[in-house]
Amino acid sequence: MKTIGLIGGTSWYSTIDYYRIINESINNSLGNNASAKIFLYSVNYEEIVTLTKKGDWNSIELIISKATKKLENAGAECMLLCANTMHTIADEIQSAINIPLIHVVDVVLKALEQKNIKAVLLLGTKYTMKGSFYAERLEKKGIHLLIPDLNEIEQINNTIYNELGKGLLLPATKELYLNIIEKYVRLGAAGVILGCTEIPLLIHQADCAVPIFDTTLLHASAAAAFALG
Repeated sequence: MKTIGLIGGTSWYSTIDYYRIINESINNSLGNNASAKIFLYSVNYEEIVTLTKKGDWNSIELIISKATKKLENAGAECMLLCANTMHTIADEIQSAINIPLIHVVDVVLKALEQKNIKAVLLLGTKYTMKGSFYAERLEKKGIHLLIPDLNEIEQINNTIYNELGKGLLLPATKELYLNIIEKYVRLGAAGVILGCTEIPLLIHQADCAVPIFDTTLLHASAAAAFALG
């Protein structure tokens, strides 16, 4: 079994799910008392959030690259950034290490193709929704990416940083998300990417009429598959 490296704490609520999903997947495959071999580096979320809001990606890159190098030196054989937004610097982080970084969008893209999804709504932080790392990869494969309007982007972003990242799961916020999803399904979205690892804490497949793509589940499952491969 290969050893997985996780850069977590962004936030720790979703990092818990990464740890749980990976271990459940390993145990389901191997049985008995089998569990995953994992190195976890958990960053100070407050520091990352502050730098993100400032747009200081150079400082974030420095923090994350130092963390990944420590895990690589400790023996990690693959790396995961346990937050969609941190994939803004995924290419730079991959360049800093000599082991594969399992990119969340590559994993999501595979799931979209398996379901033959040609138009999908992306929900996440404003840095994810307005960024290029989803759009470029999906558009290359002929998948049309829908994102909410500017007011909805701000509303979603605020709930992620002020509620979900603090473990607050409010009924009014869930209603907001479901209304936005319903709107874009009417506009042609055939699925929804929960492109922030906190959103699956609030929104589940049972809430939606179209397929949802839980990035925490997909990403963590890909890590388990790598470890067993």
